[in-house]
Amino acid sequence: MNSATVHSPVQGAQVVSRVASLLRIVGRKPEGSPLVELVRESGLTRPTVHRLLSSLAAEGLLDQDPGSGHWVLGPEILLMGSVASARFPLEDIARPSLRRLAEETGESAFFSIRRGAETVCLLREEGSFPVRSFVLHEGVRFPLGVASAGTAIMAFLPGAEQEELLAGWATHAGRFAAAHTGPLVRAHLEATRQAGYSVNPGLVLEGSWGMGAAVFDQRGRPAWALSLTGIESRFREDRRAQLGRVLMDEAHRISTLLQAGR
Repeated sequence: MNSATVHSPVQGAQVVSRVASLLRIVGRKPEGSPLVELVRESGLTRPTVHRLLSSLAAEGLLDQDPGSGHWVLGPEILLMGSVASARFPLEDIARPSLRRLAEETGESAFFSIRRGAETVCLLREEGSFPVRSFVLHEGVRFPLGVASAGTAIMAFLPGAEQEELLAGWATHAGRFAAAHTGPLVRAHLEATRQAGYSVNPGLVLEGSWGMGAAVFDQRGRPAWALSLTGIESRFREDRRAQLGRVLMDEAHRISTLLQAGR
């Protein structure tokens, strides 16, 4: 067996990792990302990024917007997503709760899933209050422990998992580490365990607050989260208890449905 054969699986895995990273970055925002941002965020060279983007576009997985020049998700991603959604009927289960939350509170409501050391926003329901926060939308990813959904999930993970994330916190949190310092995150995790819901006081974007409650799977592990976001004045202290109760009620409702396999 020659050396090329020995190393080919590693090389192939590296390409898959790079492609997956680019797809995730592009998928963070509906408007996509410019080439310079993809190079910066991926850590890859410009020629490598351009070559991979061109290959993905040829397969229909990405498109380049003719107006902005941004790279956006392509039609094949939509087709794959529609097929995958049949295996994960989360929208049918979570959407009614999102609608009730948005109607009762007037805030924008979201449903996020844990993916490894991140949370990914899956669903959104707009509230009636005319001033909104645009920090969160479908496809946005945050490190666990950052933003209200990630804090709600991380707070109820086993202690060893939490400590593993906290031990390398600056690397894990990345650009969010400056506002989400280790001691502050620990305090928020403890407060979340005590209250049952999380509060993010404008740490992702000043003036944009969020609250979250974990949704548990059949093993009793936090795998998803419901959250509400809005401007700071809508999350004053005398209202947070009410928002926390409705969040936990709906999170418990979804947990029960998911655990029942419905």
